[in-house]
Amino acid sequence: MDTATPPGSARLTFRDAIDADAPALVALIESAYRGDSSRTGWTTEADLLEGQRTDEEGVCAVINAPAGRLLAVERDGGLIACCQLEHRGDAAYFGMFAVRPDSQGGGLGKVIIAEAERTARESWGVTEMHMTVISAREDLIAWYERRGYRRTGQFTPFPYGDERFGIPQRDDLAFELLVKNIEAL
Repeated sequence: MDTATPPGSARLTFRDAIDADAPALVALIESAYRGDSSRTGWTTEADLLEGQRTDEEGVCAVINAPAGRLLAVERDGGLIACCQLEHRGDAAYFGMFAVRPDSQGGGLGKVIIAEAERTARESWGVTEMHMTVISAREDLIAWYERRGYRRTGQFTPFPYGDERFGIPQRDDLAFELLVKNIEAL
């Protein structure tokens, strides 16, 4: 089991998720982004997308990806957050980031993303972290910019018609690539 305790988070445990974690991870991710429960946190996408954000098959695919890992974050033995890391050459991709809605807004996300960056840098020697964010999520993009990420102006279309990613409530959704240099952290 891979565990780490970043400074200032003595009660957090970071470990690689396993297939048996998939149901709890799906519930966590859905609660952070979709439906009424997500509205208690600030990361909700409920006004942009309905339906699912992920499913057990998608989570298991990330868990078992040969070039990646899904970090499960626990506090006092309970699942509180997760994030995906995928090795892509000189960069790592950061995705599937979710924090339990009732734990958002207290600095936990900052600790988790810093640990993810450290893990990617030390595990793979990467110099950049990449992520994609729905461009309509200005508040979320601003949060990442405060963490050192920069907008690239590179967009990919939202997969309209593929309900595995949700049911769009708008016709202008796209993903923007955000990038951060993590070699000197």
